[in-house]
Amino acid sequence: MPTTPTKAMVLAAGLGLRMRPLTERMPKPMVPVAGKPLLDHVLDRLADAGVSEAVVNVRYLPDQIIDHVAQRDRPKIIISDERDQVLGTGGAVVKALPLLGDAPFFHLNADTIWIDGARPNLTRLAETFDPARMDILLLMAPTASSIGYSGSGDYAMLPNGALRRRQENQVVPFVYAGAAILSPALFDGAPAGEFPLTAIFDRAGERDRLFGLRLDGVWMHVGTPDAVDAAEKAVLASLDA
Repeated sequence: MPTTPTKAMVLAAGLGLRMRPLTERMPKPMVPVAGKPLLDHVLDRLADAGVSEAVVNVRYLPDQIIDHVAQRDRPKIIISDERDQVLGTGGAVVKALPLLGDAPFFHLNADTIWIDGARPNLTRLAETFDPARMDILLLMAPTASSIGYSGSGDYAMLPNGALRRRQENQVVPFVYAGAAILSPALFDGAPAGEFPLTAIFDRAGERDRLFGLRLDGVWMHVGTPDAVDAAEKAVLASLDA
């Protein structure tokens, strides 16, 4: 039987360089879209999915995030402070593992935003995650229908959901939507210090334990100031529908 994760990690330590000038005085997770910061879009989805505790890592202009999340009741926020170190997306998780426990947990980028379809995508992730077959389950957005994305994709997906990483000069139909369920055991033997989370994804892929779930709805890639406007229009339109 599937078990919904009760803990989550939210990556919120990035510098947001491509989002300048908006991020010259605020961290990217605090950039507002449709009336609330990107970070709150993420934390609200986690709360709705039944998550009781979320670890949020901070580094760039950290006090703005720390002060903001202190006002929240759900989920309970635990800060992983990285202002004196550079850990990368993988090292950030390793640092936070003692706070996340031994069970699979949600892992979200603080700047990921989507419009759910008929059912919440985090609920669908929890229902699909099978620890007997999977170490990682990524939420995958179709590149063709995503807003603000113009890249070549990240993965191809087999009929059973297994993922295959895009090779150089290849175009694939799915991009990672910034939401996943990860097993803590993945990080056994992980290096100390800075490393990318994609190294862990690749390790799971080599073991045929990296899977994806197609997002139901519309994903928005909010990487630049122009993309903020496009995402805001899409969110507001969905609220009026």
